[in-house]
Amino acid sequence: MARFTDKVAVVTGAGRGIGSEIAKAFAAEGGKVAVVSRSEGSCGAAADAINAEFPDSAKAYAVDVADHDAVQALGKQIIADFGTVNILVNNAGVTRDGLMMRMKDEDWDTVLDTNLKGAFNTVKAFQRTLMKATDPRIINISSVIGLIGNAGQVNYAASKAGLIGFSKSVARELAGRKVTCNAIAPGFIVTDMTDELSDAQKEGIVGNIPLKSMGQTEDIAKLVLFLASADASYITGQVIACDGGMTM
Repeated sequence: MARFTDKVAVVTGAGRGIGSEIAKAFAAEGGKVAVVSRSEGSCGAAADAINAEFPDSAKAYAVDVADHDAVQALGKQIIADFGTVNILVNNAGVTRDGLMMRMKDEDWDTVLDTNLKGAFNTVKAFQRTLMKATDPRIINISSVIGLIGNAGQVNYAASKAGLIGFSKSVARELAGRKVTCNAIAPGFIVTDMTDELSDAQKEGIVGNIPLKSMGQTEDIAKLVLFLASADASYITGQVIACDGGMTM
């Protein structure tokens, strides 16, 4: 199956975890992928792994998505390298957890700048190209925490809830040019971050999930690819939770 032959996808936060899985999934279906992360080492390793399996399908780019000028420059470089961009996946995100009474300004700013401003920066960098592209798509990775909140994560919840409002507004602004924009709200997904949790913490989390298991990175990648495909051409401005039933 090669739904993305001749398509170019930009995936941020693609050095590991969900982002890396998304980038690999696009390459597996014939797409070319700009693998973006803050660390040159992580995006380089992810792109090398993809190219080892799907030759000449990925190229690595290191940038801090919170840096507006750097992202605009990177956008020009990616467009020069690939010729166009059809799909933008905003997956880059960070956490700086803590109760609000103890949270520092820098903890708030870092999370909002990366998770929310970062998406603004990348859409600004690619929107004109997307408006001219074939089957243009913007997919923003939010979180169930943006839907239900969570103690100790006011900054993260605010950034992910903001990303939902951002997605709906972008969808309205760009609908006239047939650019769709949707958000995905993952629940608890098995990544290196969840691997650091204790067994007791994992049991507590799973106990609150109706399907009684955490999700896999592949679950999110499959949903991203559906929203990026021709099958989802009439879906825009939506938030789809992939959370095992947590928010139903």
